[in-house]
Amino acid sequence: MKLGRTALSATLAFSLAACGGGGSGGTSGNIGGGSGGGGSTETCSLSARQDWALSVLQEWYLFPDLLDASVTKANYNNLQSYIDALVANARAEGKDRGFTYITSIQEENDLINSGSNAGFGIRLIYDIDNNRVFVAEAFENAPAFPQGFDRGTEILQIDGQSVSTLMSMGGPQAVSDALGPSDPGVTRSFVIRDVSGVEKSVSVTKTEFSLDPVSDRYGVKILDDGAGGRVGYVNLRTFIIQDAGPQLREAFDRFRDQGITNVILDLRYNGGGLVSVAELLGDLMADGLEGQVFSQTKLRSSKSAEESTALFQDQPEQIRAMKLAVIARGGTASASELVTNSMIPYLGDNIALVGTDTFGKPVGQFAFDRSACDDRLRAVTFKTVNADGQGEYFNGLASVMPNTCRANDGIFNQLGDPQEASVSVALDFIAGRTCTPIGVAAKNEILKAEDAPRQFLQPAAPNAAQRENPGLY
Repeated sequence: MKLGRTALSATLAFSLAACGGGGSGGTSGNIGGGSGGGGSTETCSLSARQDWALSVLQEWYLFPDLLDASVTKANYNNLQSYIDALVANARAEGKDRGFTYITSIQEENDLINSGSNAGFGIRLIYDIDNNRVFVAEAFENAPAFPQGFDRGTEILQIDGQSVSTLMSMGGPQAVSDALGPSDPGVTRSFVIRDVSGVEKSVSVTKTEFSLDPVSDRYGVKILDDGAGGRVGYVNLRTFIIQDAGPQLREAFDRFRDQGITNVILDLRYNGGGLVSVAELLGDLMADGLEGQVFSQTKLRSSKSAEESTALFQDQPEQIRAMKLAVIARGGTASASELVTNSMIPYLGDNIALVGTDTFGKPVGQFAFDRSACDDRLRAVTFKTVNADGQGEYFNGLASVMPNTCRANDGIFNQLGDPQEASVSVALDFIAGRTCTPIGVAAKNEILKAEDAPRQFLQPAAPNAAQRENPGLY
């Protein structure tokens, strides 16, 4: 059935937040036991919370045949480990790789509504072979940026401890631990080296700041493709924040005014977010496609009555993208993949994946709240497919893309710079120049610079902001 922008049919008596496979959004009602009253010890006991999580998954989990309800809850001393055991079979098949999890209602709502989170405001990667840690991206309104942290900056010491020593003794988790908890007021001293080789000592205190979805420095540009054409470049950091919508509208309004029809969509660090933002981004590239299928949401057979179809809608700022290059890496997931997959039927050979293969998350979550305990269960409940019915990209998008172009992540050039490795290759595709396809080996090369494999630095237990923004500290 065609329900436009609804994530679920209006027959549901509660509101669900759709996440992943698409993205996340909104606030959810109390499902599968609700708040359970006033938050008494019994209501919020581990046993009660485990029972609630199991009941939700038994009713809604996308892969009911893979749910192991025989797991003994007493064997687990926290809710997440119990949930992991319940969905272990789906994880073994690569269908639920940490996508079902427990988080904080307040923490996630603050992130969605305002981008609020606490930290230094930098996205970090580490060199696997050489025990080095670099800044991949810095948020301009966060505390680290004014102290000299920006793309390509290397962190040499944290509170007097050498990063190379931390890495050699405890790996990336030791570095993550040294950076401290994501709490306002946490202060760390650093020795850093910028891209010109200048070293300096600085002290930075974590504060609350809002994630800006589109950078004012490099988020929107109009580039020359080297063949006489102009290309609209958009770097979208995350889909998880409501303000991403208005910022994208401004970007495409600028493109429309200048007659831009070829687009580079830079999603290299974008872990996903709101379905509504993903659908809007699709609309903004789809002038003339109004009323045609953007994506279809598929649930388990017992919930098939709640399936929906999202159609392209008219937007005053939209253009008709004639060629589209999507820059992606191994951390590109969820809503980022949804948008890309949904454009394939309409662009054919005029769309390419640039960089490396993506994460592979064609499934999404709804949010189920137990408000008295500040518990939000993000459970895999649906998958999305495009107008051709294609949605099987659990191993990444490269296998379903008409074109792929392998490219490094040139962290010593700013994002949006035509000389940056991935942007340069994307411009080559737009201009009709040849490129090297993404090979199977590129899947695990999550980040690459100067031929050295690099991966996101990620804590063992990421918070809501870090789940949607890989490498964020």
